[in-house]
Amino acid sequence: MDEKHLRMYRADLHIHTCLSPCGDWDMTPRAVVETSAEKKLDIIAVTDHNTVENVEAAMERGRQLGLVVLPGMEICSQEEAHVLALFDHMDKALSMQTYVYDHLDGDNLPDVFGYQVVANALDEVISQNPRMLIGATRINLNDLIKKIHEMGGLAIAAHIDKKAYSIPSQLGFIPPDLHLDAVEVSFRARPEDAGKTLLMGMAIPCITSSDAHFPNEIGRVSTKFYMAEPTMAEMRLALKGKEGRYVMYSKKVEP
Repeated sequence: MDEKHLRMYRADLHIHTCLSPCGDWDMTPRAVVETSAEKKLDIIAVTDHNTVENVEAAMERGRQLGLVVLPGMEICSQEEAHVLALFDHMDKALSMQTYVYDHLDGDNLPDVFGYQVVANALDEVISQNPRMLIGATRINLNDLIKKIHEMGGLAIAAHIDKKAYSIPSQLGFIPPDLHLDAVEVSFRARPEDAGKTLLMGMAIPCITSSDAHFPNEIGRVSTKFYMAEPTMAEMRLALKGKEGRYVMYSKKVEP
C-alpha cells in the first residue's frame, strides 16, 4: 500500500477488567471500552490474568463504538514472569486460554486475592471464575512464547521495568533466544531508554501501555502505530519498521 494511505493509530495494549482479581469492579468490559473511546484510543487489548473470558463482551461493545478490541491475556509463566499474548481472532485466544487453563493450578480465594467477575456487554454479571487466575502457570517462558506464536499471536514481555513479575526481575536479564515480538515498559519508564539499560543493546521493539486496573488509568500512556489499518498484520509491520510503518510513544497523561 502506498505510504500516503498510512495514518497514526493510538493503542493501549494492556488493560485489565473486573475479571482480573486485582482489577477494580468498575472495570467491566463495557466500561473499559467506553472509557477507552472517551480517551480517543483507536485500539485496545483486553489482557486479564491468564484468561480471555471478558474479551468477547468488550469486542461486542467495541464494534458498536468503532473501537478495535484485540483479544489477549497477561500470562504468568512458571518463572512468575508476565507475558502479554495478543491475537487477531477470538478463536485463537480461546485456544490459548485452554492451553493456559490446562497448566494452571489452584482455586481462587476471593477474600484474599479478589473477586473474578465475568460480565457481558450490558454490565450484567454472568459468573465468577473459580480458578486462581493470579497464579503462575506450569509453562516455562520458552514454551509459552513458542505456543503464542503457534497460535498466531504476538508475544510481548510485560512491564520489563518493574521489580516484580517481569522477565528481568525474575531472570536478571532478557534471554536473547526468547524470540519476543516486543517488550513493554510501564508508565514509569521511557521506552527510548529501554534499549540502553533493560535490553542491553538487543534490537527488540519497545511499546508502552497503561496496565490499567482502574478506569482513570486507561490511556495514561499509549503507543502510536503508524500503519494502514488497525490490524495485527499491520502492527507486526510497524513493530519491525517495515514498509513505512513504525511505532512512537505518547507522553504520560496524569489521571
